[in-house]
This record gives sequence, structure tokens and C-alpha cells, in this order.
Amino acid sequence: MKASIALFLFIVSFTQAFAQKPNVVLIYADDIGYGDLSCYQNTHFIKTPNCERLAASGIRFTDAHSTAASCTPSRYSLMTGEYNWRKTGTGILPGDAPAIIKKGRQTLPSVFQSAGYKTGIVGKWHLGLGDENGPTWNSTIKNSPNDLGFGYSFIMAATGDRVPTVFIENSKVINHDPNDPIEVNYAQKIGSEPTGAENPELLKMKHHHGHDNTIVNGVGRIGWMKGGKNARWRDEDMGDIFTQKALNYIESNKKEPFFLYFATHDIHVPRVPHERFQGKSGMGARGDALLQFDWSVGEVLKKLEELGLSENTIVILSSDNGSVINDGYFDDSAENTGFFKPTGALRGSKGSIFEGGTRVPFIVKYPKMIKAGQTSSALVSQIDFLASFADFLKVKIDKTTAPDSQNQWLTLMGQDETGRKNLVEHSNGFGYREGNWKYIRPNNINMKVAPTTKIELGYDTVPQLFNLQEDLSETTNLADKYPKIVQQMEANLNSIINEKK
Repeated sequence: MKASIALFLFIVSFTQAFAQKPNVVLIYADDIGYGDLSCYQNTHFIKTPNCERLAASGIRFTDAHSTAASCTPSRYSLMTGEYNWRKTGTGILPGDAPAIIKKGRQTLPSVFQSAGYKTGIVGKWHLGLGDENGPTWNSTIKNSPNDLGFGYSFIMAATGDRVPTVFIENSKVINHDPNDPIEVNYAQKIGSEPTGAENPELLKMKHHHGHDNTIVNGVGRIGWMKGGKNARWRDEDMGDIFTQKALNYIESNKKEPFFLYFATHDIHVPRVPHERFQGKSGMGARGDALLQFDWSVGEVLKKLEELGLSENTIVILSSDNGSVINDGYFDDSAENTGFFKPTGALRGSKGSIFEGGTRVPFIVKYPKMIKAGQTSSALVSQIDFLASFADFLKVKIDKTTAPDSQNQWLTLMGQDETGRKNLVEHSNGFGYREGNWKYIRPNNINMKVAPTTKIELGYDTVPQLFNLQEDLSETTNLADKYPKIVQQMEANLNSIINEKK
């Protein structure tokens, strides 16, 4: 009887909420690990009070995942509802890569557009631009976010450590000077500008590995660039610029339902936070950038409150993959991390098939439907945003292009404590989750640790099986002890991989 009443009340609240379409703000962090936010660790070296406030007003998931352990693959799955490994060419992209999502395909923002929403993206894109030859920096860029479901876009093409170091608004480079055309090349040096390899004396941040091509703002980048002098960014201003653009978008669309994809970059290298955050964490540039990220979250929450939109806005916070400390530059982060573990109790980091690669912070706030202060251990994946919101908004899903996205709306709203029955994790190899069991398929890469970043990758030539309820840190391989479970997990994983879509 109690269950029936609860279901009835939920249906009533669901109906009321749908009658007033909620705004949706998806804050998608870059490289923030499971233990980076203070609401995910009891003992914490850095406080992130705005993220704590968000978690306290909604639901915090402890077993939530990006679909891959690196940026482009996880963002591809987020946007399309398709596991990245089903499509070739979805690895980490250079800054001049062609678009890997083509115009006309159903995407997460196009679902919202179909339901009458205004849609906008601010921040990191990293899914390629342009046709098969890549983007045309000096004219209108084809196959940009504006062609894929976003009515407004203000983005960086790839990442801060890759050229071109320019912002793109609605398919055009900001402050572009036709008399100083932009050229980008990832195969060979172009132009005569200084590079990190040739002119290290000009660097304000030394490179650890790679990142030694064209110098912009005292930082060596991946790839070579010439031209576009007036369009180049100053890294210290990036967090402020992205945040202000996000706030402007909310302000401009306050009278109608909107979806904002706010993809921050702060923690990703090169870590050059604004001067007002530098040195504030006592943990190097990464810690300072984490404080800047928390500030951005606070500014978004404050703007929603000022406009009276908080009650009718779904705010989601998550990350594209796990954390990484040394990812290409000497920025004092490794030296100042101390005993702090950005992945918490998890093993592995960004790029790893262990849980630290894909298990990330995941918080959802929606006062109309989610009781504040909840914690859920349900198995959750970002790949399910598309199907979940499509169901909520009564938009039909194209299962031919979004085959792996499931409707997990009740889980996101805190009404289902189980979530997914299974999940595929990916990072140059496959991990597979069912309940508390984690299986890692044997891999012939035969590399235990990445030589440059020192990340424990999790690859092995033998099967690996872990009981995460008893061994969250994945320290004890139980494959030999439970061969039948290994056999069944391999069969189930193989069935998903070979499933005809």
C-alpha cells in the first residue's frame, strides 16, 4: 500500500514537473576525479563549498561513470548515446580534426530542441569540426555544435594544450582578422613562431613531455599554429570568460526552457587559473584550478537563484573521466599533492581501465522531484542522459544512432536504487560491470604503467576479476578463484560488443 501511494505521489510530481518544463544545466568538468570534490571525501585538503552545496540540495551518486577514461570518447558517448568503441575515429582528437558527429544525427541537444528548448554550449568541445578536411578557421565552420542541436555555441575546438588557441562563437573564430589568417598543422612545423622545443627560455611553464610546439601566452602547445594573433586567448582568463558566457546564456533565456551544456576546462592542462586563484590552495596549479572550478559552479547556482530559476532547473555536475596529476607540464601539482588522492580510494586514473578511469563525481539537483541530501549507490552512466531526457520530454529516440542509451530517469531522480544492470568501461581495452563485480578483459598491450604520466593503466595479459563491494581499490584479483563468474562476465561483455545495432 505504501509503495502504491509513493508511486502515485511520484507520478503526480512527475506530471506537474513536466507541465512546467524544467531548465537543464549540465556542468561537465574536465579531468576531475572521484575524490577531488570535498563532498566525496570526509577528510579533504581542498574545500569545494559550492559543489558541497549542490550535493546537499540534491542527490550524490557514488557509482557513476563516464563511458570512457579520456575526453573525446566520453564526450562522444554523452552527446550520441552510443559507446565510443562502436565507431572508429573516436579516440583523443587533435585540434584540427574533422567532426566525428555529422549534421542530421540525433544528439542530446537535439532531443531538447525537439521538445521546444533553447540549447547552448559554453566551453570545451573536442569532438572535431568541419568536413572530412577539418575546420576552415578563416570562415564559417561547418559541422560545428550549431549544426548538431545547439542554437548557441561559445567553444574551444579541443583542449587548452592544443592549437588553435582561439574561441569560436556560433561557428566563427572570435576576433578573427582576415589579414592575419589562421593556419594549423599537427604533422610539421609551420611559420616562424617560437616553440617550446626550440625556445624553452620563453616558457613560463616548462613541458614535461610533449607540449613543446608553438608557444602561446608563454605555454608550449601540441601542434603548430601561425596567424590569428588578435584571436588568441590568455589562459588565465579562460575560466572567467566561459563562466560569464554561461551566465549570459542563462540570463538571455530565463523566460523559456533552456538546456545549457557548460563544459569547463579548469583542471585540464595547462593549468593556468586566474591570478586571484593562484597560490590559494597550497597544492600547486591543479589545486588552484580546482578552486576556480568550484567558483564557477557557485556563480551558476547564484545566477539561477537571482533569477528565481532554482526550483525549476535541473543541475547536473559530472566529469568526462578520472583525474590526472602530471599530464604534460611541470606546474608544481605533483610536488604539492602530498597525501591527497584525487581518485579517493579508487585505483587508476585518467586513461586507466581500473575504476579511477571512469568512476567520477555525479550530482543531480532538481528540487521539484529530488529530495535533498540523498546519496545513491546505483550504477549510473552519462551515456543514459539522451534516453532519459528523451523519455521525460516525450521525444522519440533514434535507436539506430543511440543504441546504448537507456532510460534511467527514475535513477537520476533518486527513485531507483539499482540503476543499470551492467556497464561497459573502456580505455584501449574493456572493463565490464555487473552489480558489485568488475571484470577486465585480458589485453595484449602488456603495459602496466604509462611511461610518461605514471598512471596505472590496468592492462594485463590475464583476466582480472574484482568484488568492488569488498575491494573498491581493486587490489585482489579473484579470477582464478571464480572461473565461472569470469566465463559468464566475458560472455556477457562479448554479447554487448557484438550486439547488432
